[in-house]
Amino acid sequence: MFAVVGYYEPWWIQILKAIIIFAVILQILPVLIVGERKVLGRLQYRYGPNRVGPFGALQPIADILKLVGKEDFRPRTSQAVLYTIAPALSVIAAVGAIVLIPFGDTVDIFGTKTGLYGMDVTIGPLFVFALGAIAFYGLMLGGWASGSKYSFLGSMRAAAQLISYEVAQGLSLLGVVMMVGSLSLTDIVDYQDGPHHVWLVFPQIVGFIIFMVSSFAETNRPPFDLTEADAELVGGYNTEYGGGRFAAFFAAEYVNIVVVSAIAVTLFLGGWSVPFVELPAVFDPIVVIVKTLILVFVFIWVRATLPRLRYDQLMALGWKVFLPLATLNALVTAILVVVFT
Repeated sequence: MFAVVGYYEPWWIQILKAIIIFAVILQILPVLIVGERKVLGRLQYRYGPNRVGPFGALQPIADILKLVGKEDFRPRTSQAVLYTIAPALSVIAAVGAIVLIPFGDTVDIFGTKTGLYGMDVTIGPLFVFALGAIAFYGLMLGGWASGSKYSFLGSMRAAAQLISYEVAQGLSLLGVVMMVGSLSLTDIVDYQDGPHHVWLVFPQIVGFIIFMVSSFAETNRPPFDLTEADAELVGGYNTEYGGGRFAAFFAAEYVNIVVVSAIAVTLFLGGWSVPFVELPAVFDPIVVIVKTLILVFVFIWVRATLPRLRYDQLMALGWKVFLPLATLNALVTAILVVVFT
C-alpha cells in the first residue's frame, strides 16, 4: 500500500498508473520528434519529414530503428561499466520526474479513490531537483567514461552550465512556494483553482520567465545548447556514443522538455484548472497535456528563432542577471506575503 495525502491506494492501482505513464511517454516521444521537425520546417520555409509514412509520420520510427540497428561499440580507452550506465542514468532521471506531475485531482476508478498522478509527495519541487542531479551525473559520467579529452571537456561544460542555471531555477520557485505555503504540487494547483482563481504566472511573472529560460539551459536546448556545440566540441559529452546509447541521451533530452514544460504548467499555469470554468474530472489530463504541448511548442519556436550564445554570455546571464533577479523576486515576495497575511 502506498500512502497518499488523506487515503491509501492499493498496489494494483500503482502498477496501473506506472504502465499508463510509461505508455504515454513512449507515445509522446515519437510525436514530439516528428512534430519538432515539421514545425522547424514550416518556420524555416522548407518541408519537414514527408517521405516515410503518411505525411512523414513514421520518420521517428525509422530514426529509432536506424540507431538501434547500428553496431554496438565503445572506445578502447573507455570505462565499460560507467560508459554503459551514463545514458541509463539520464533516461531514468528524466522518466522518474514524470510520476510527480499531477494530471488531475482524485477520481473514483473501479470504486477506488485514485489520484491522477504517480505520487504526491510533500516535497515535490525538491524531488524534481534531486532527479535533475542524477541526470547531471549521467552527463558527467558519459564524458569522463568515454576516455576522450573532447568528451570530457564537453561534460565539464555541461556541469558548469547545469549548476549555474539550476541555482536560479530553484530560486525562481521560492515565490510560488511562499505564496501557496506548501511544496506539494497538487496543493499548488488547488491554490490556483481555489477561491483565488488566478494562475501564479501573473503575480510571479519574473519567476516564470527565469524558470523558463533556465529550463532551456537545463535541457541543453538552443540557444543554450553549448554542451553539444558541434563547431566547438564536435558533439560534447556524447561524442563517443552511437547507436542505442546515443538514442538514450537523445530520448532523455526530449523527455526533459516535456517534464519542465509540465512542471511550469503545474507551478505557474494552473495545472488542470481553467479560470472560472468547472470542467468534469475526465478533462483534467487533457487540459494539462494541451498546456504542456503549448510550452513545448515554445521550445521549438525558440530553437528556430534565436542564435546560439557564446559560452561567456551564457555564464554571465546565469550568474550576473538571473541569480540576483531570482533572489530579489524571492525577497519581494516574502515581504509582500508577510505584509498581506
